[in-house]
Amino acid sequence: MKKPKASLPMCIWKWYASAFSSDTAVFILETVLILIGWFELICFLQGWVNEFTKWNPVDFCGIHHMCVAKEMLWIPDINIIENIRTEFSTQEPPVLKMMSEGIVTVVYSYTMTSACKMNLYKFPFDTQSCTLTLQSFLHYIDEFRIKAYSNASMLTDGSKLFFKTQGEWDLISINMSNNQLHAGGRVWDQLLYTITIKRRPLLYVVIFLLPILYFLVLDLASFFISDDGGEKLSFKVTLLLAISVLLLILHDMLPSTSDDLPLIGVYCSVIFTFTTVSVLETILVNFLKTRSVQAIPKWFKEAAAAPLDTGERASHSPPDLTGETSGETSSIAVLQQILSQLQKAHHLLSAEKQQQTLWWTKVAEVIDKTFTVIYVNGVMLFLQQMWQAWFS
Repeated sequence: MKKPKASLPMCIWKWYASAFSSDTAVFILETVLILIGWFELICFLQGWVNEFTKWNPVDFCGIHHMCVAKEMLWIPDINIIENIRTEFSTQEPPVLKMMSEGIVTVVYSYTMTSACKMNLYKFPFDTQSCTLTLQSFLHYIDEFRIKAYSNASMLTDGSKLFFKTQGEWDLISINMSNNQLHAGGRVWDQLLYTITIKRRPLLYVVIFLLPILYFLVLDLASFFISDDGGEKLSFKVTLLLAISVLLLILHDMLPSTSDDLPLIGVYCSVIFTFTTVSVLETILVNFLKTRSVQAIPKWFKEAAAAPLDTGERASHSPPDLTGETSGETSSIAVLQQILSQLQKAHHLLSAEKQQQTLWWTKVAEVIDKTFTVIYVNGVMLFLQQMWQAWFS
């Protein structure tokens, strides 16, 4: 067998990132899982053109391809810029596959961790984009080119077809582009993969968003509970404590990697504020309904009852006292007149007390009805704004 001769005095090594096979689909989707900090196995097919390894199959018994030890050929260095793991593990195959066209291929398996900044503003209805950058550190652009083998649609469809378990994420699209890195008067070629994924929100809706909404509906329904006995206030305080527990769960569930306050935090905080204001309104209404004038002094009651006792004793006096002096008769008449005036004053005070009590009750009812209307309208407006912010 003759050694293949070079057809060019100089060659430019090229990289073809094959991203349509099942191995590459694993690479794409496992990269998505890496966004949340998992250590995953990444496999991808690496291929390049070596002008010195071309041959004519007719001259070599119809051999179109062969496997050789990796030590016999040059292997380009490819690095993922976004890799952040200190322990980078690579499972290198023992052989390379050569084709008669000069194409050399090899499959690598990497264990790595890559990270990208996540925008959690619309959590859990958020869409994330992460970029993976392939680059050679040793070879400049005039020596080394990196190109994608397949287009974006083939890569996306193939990844969705071969990847069965997507977990919390749905793959939306994978886009590819070439870029050049300029530094120190040198230029490096780069291949960028932009992976767009969307979170599956059903779990968060069922275990968190709906319970918070149900508590708000129960708070609205509590306006139909009677204020007597304090059951209404106890019910509202219980709702407030339940929402507080869910806020603690949210603190443990939501990653604190966003610059802006997520909408789910606004959602929970506003509902908590609505419930707190509702509790304060219930306390105010109960206070106004129990408000009344001060009790009548004890000395006033005794003074009002004393003339009545005197009149009764006078009506049961012995017959021989009827001939008393006109001065005594005049005194009894004066006392009876005082008794009549005191009784009138007592009736006036009772009527005033009842009127004042009814007035405070009416004020409480007006405040309660007005607050209910404002509360319901405020809740409906808030839910509408949250819907538009999440799904706009």
